[in-house]
Amino acid sequence: MIYVGLDDTDIKGSPGTNQLARAILKRLGPMAEGSAICRHQLLFDPRVPYTSKNGSASITLPRATRADLAALTNEIRDVMRGWFIAGSDPGLCLTDVVPDELGTFGRHCQQEIVDQQEARALASRLGVHLEGLGGTEQGVIGALAAVGLVAGGDDGRVVHLAAWPYPDDLTGPCEVAALRARGVEEIRRADSNELVTTGPIDIKHLRPNMRHGRIVLFVEPSTDGGSPWRAVKLP
Repeated sequence: MIYVGLDDTDIKGSPGTNQLARAILKRLGPMAEGSAICRHQLLFDPRVPYTSKNGSASITLPRATRADLAALTNEIRDVMRGWFIAGSDPGLCLTDVVPDELGTFGRHCQQEIVDQQEARALASRLGVHLEGLGGTEQGVIGALAAVGLVAGGDDGRVVHLAAWPYPDDLTGPCEVAALRARGVEEIRRADSNELVTTGPIDIKHLRPNMRHGRIVLFVEPSTDGGSPWRAVKLP
């Protein structure tokens, strides 16, 4: 497994980091089989520079190994440089090993303001590839955080799986079997965590979460008289 982290890759009005991540997967071809893109919410604070709500993105590549790291770094860097927009501050992180300290760092970035020096020093000490690719290079913080958070298996909103078409046309009332076919492993109530096994479930955009290493769609009872459940978008 190779973990990739991306952050600060866009400016207002430009294609976002999730679209960049999809472009990276398209470039990687067969190497992207079984991949997932997750959005991770970092500290939402006016003192932190961000484009919208200070989220970073991770890509997991289960088919890739340590032997692929150098080639993957070159390919992803090339895509990111091609997408670079003046005013953005992109950062890139790749690793095949994620020590517990990276998870701690990711959670720290969700609670406190962190500077580049701290991120770079940690990556250097742990032997994790981390680089800036333009602007102030502030994106190295979120890129490193994204890797630590996704590797823990208990953070992030899934915005794309390798099996999903793009644009994704899944919307409206959906049966549980159809959601499982899209990679959703569990459906649970957001208020009680109770398992939901019957539908239909009203979907606007399929955005499950990573919880305990599984892809979980959270729902709440619907009050509009249609489907008994509607999907809930959590951080």
